[in-house]
Amino acid sequence: MYKSIQDQLPTIKEILNKNNVKIHKSLGQNFIFDINLTDKIVKKSEPIASTIIEIGPGPGGLTRSILKRKPNILFAIDKDTQSELMLRELKEIYGDTLQVIIADAINYPIWSLGNEPRQVIANLPYNAGTKMLISWLKHIKKFEKLTLMFQKEVADRITAPVGSSNYGRLSILTNWLTKSKQLFDIPGSAFIPPPRVTSTVVELIPMENPIFDVAFNSLEQITQMAFSQRRKMLKSSLKKINGEAILEDLNISSSLRPEELSVIDFCRIAKKAYP
Repeated sequence: MYKSIQDQLPTIKEILNKNNVKIHKSLGQNFIFDINLTDKIVKKSEPIASTIIEIGPGPGGLTRSILKRKPNILFAIDKDTQSELMLRELKEIYGDTLQVIIADAINYPIWSLGNEPRQVIANLPYNAGTKMLISWLKHIKKFEKLTLMFQKEVADRITAPVGSSNYGRLSILTNWLTKSKQLFDIPGSAFIPPPRVTSTVVELIPMENPIFDVAFNSLEQITQMAFSQRRKMLKSSLKKINGEAILEDLNISSSLRPEELSVIDFCRIAKKAYP
């Protein structure tokens, strides 16, 4: 029933045109219009949780694909007030199953929406995706899975292994708390307007416990300190917290550069610096 009704809906391009939608560069808006790709994203997100959260639904391409999987409830959060108009026909079909929230997702406590198990499936705005992810990592136990689309260079930083040029604060915070992997790339031609970069879909599955017991804020401070001067040795970048003495106590060479340390090494340093 839902599939046949969805087949009668206007295309994403038609929705944009008939509603005279203004695309806001300031909101990092790039709408994916290929339903085969949005279906693929959702299929890769299975099993689908009872509560789904989508950020930046826009004209509802990904929203349609999520609703076809029949979640108990889908919260679609968008800062752009045009979303209510663009999602109107989907709302008429799905009623209370689709809840449209006009709000800035950066400041919205999405971890409190609906009931567990809770899952995020979203094409994140390029200009705010990293900030959103760090906010959600602080409440990661509230989620069962996150399937998120980022600019490829951000995805590379999220999943970067130790020693790589992309390894840094984002890699450490993410992989301290989750198992991360890249699923597939999406070319700019799949979006309206087409960005000049490739996008990558990333899967994050929260671990039952962090790989090391340390406070989030402590690890965040240490990694920010170390990677703000990533070309320098640790004895220099961690100088203001007497890093050389801490490193010696932990039997970590102070002549190493930050990308040479594992996630657990950074956790140990953070625990020692901020007990």
